[in-house]
Amino acid sequence: MAELASVEQALEALLRNVERLDNEWIDCRDADGRVLASDISARLDVPPADNSAMDGYALASADSGKTLRISQRIPAGQAPAPLEPGTCARIFTGSEIPPGADCVAIQENVSVDGEQAAIPPTEPHQNVRQRGLDVSVGARLLERGTKLGAASLGLLAGQGIAQVEVVRRPRVAVLLTGDEIIEPGTALKRGQIYNSNGPMLTALIARFGGLVVEQVRVADDFSNTVERLRGAAAAADVIVTTGGVSVGEEDHVKPALEQLGTLSLWRLAMRPGKPLALGTIGQASVVGLPGNPVSSYVGAWLYLRPLLGRLQGCAAMAALPQLEATANFATRTQARRHYMRVTLTFADGRILADAYPEQSSAVLTSCATTNALAVVPPDSVIEPGDPVSCLWLQA
Repeated sequence: MAELASVEQALEALLRNVERLDNEWIDCRDADGRVLASDISARLDVPPADNSAMDGYALASADSGKTLRISQRIPAGQAPAPLEPGTCARIFTGSEIPPGADCVAIQENVSVDGEQAAIPPTEPHQNVRQRGLDVSVGARLLERGTKLGAASLGLLAGQGIAQVEVVRRPRVAVLLTGDEIIEPGTALKRGQIYNSNGPMLTALIARFGGLVVEQVRVADDFSNTVERLRGAAAAADVIVTTGGVSVGEEDHVKPALEQLGTLSLWRLAMRPGKPLALGTIGQASVVGLPGNPVSSYVGAWLYLRPLLGRLQGCAAMAALPQLEATANFATRTQARRHYMRVTLTFADGRILADAYPEQSSAVLTSCATTNALAVVPPDSVIEPGDPVSCLWLQA
């Protein structure tokens, strides 16, 4: 029997010669989760001028500790006039500091009588947000390869940027093999199961930045499998299949892939997910996941995420965040590395890993109710309190 390959060997084969996709310009309102294609430098200072951090009174610090006449009122969004010497200005949070003022006394500490304000001692720059405090013109705002999110989109909006150049989303075709699979909403007959892999993988692919261009069922037939794979390769950058990669008589993905393209690996020293087909058809990468939903779920995190990250030029997606935790479970492994479904909790400066009670690859609930994979090496014994490395499932 051929020696089982490692996860690292599989990843190396999968990512070999994979290059970043081309770029496109899109509206920033549609850019959440997209990956920047080029660096962006600041065009504006933020804030654009010294402004008040508090509601209060703007003045020259040299005049503090006195009673001053209120010479103007400065609401946010209004350009102030220069401050008359020996006076103060009523000012509000975010309003621009008038020329001649260098501090703000907060309103709770000021006694007002008509147009006169008794100002307490106030230091220069106190309660003032200085120009460029957040961002200075010319500074690197965001780097190429950044996955855009709420805060980064806020930065772009603060610069007046309405469109941004991003990497095109990888097009993904999902092929679901098995005559026994039917869609939810249809009554089950004996021997049939509902399509759980399709919705699960579609959601994960979207989280990883991919665009599912088709999701089709493939009959357990070699000719049909070849036809579907050929069509998917013409439409997609990535083909994801489920099932058909083992050695049964009805497992047709492996031989079909060998006929149409190249097959890199298909038996791995991991649990769950031993059968796996990795290869190419033309320019399309192929990831043949097991039909078992748990194995498919784990394989998507370990293989689809870094593949889609590489296609988008997002280095942060090359590997899942790895956290060192304390095991709150006991287990023993044999010849394969085990990716156990665990829940990480953070308490008292420690990270605890609680394993789902049933680790069978038939139990999809173990994926739905956990947030990490504990990586347990082969031929290992883990007891409660032992250290364990965990992969945090963050898209």
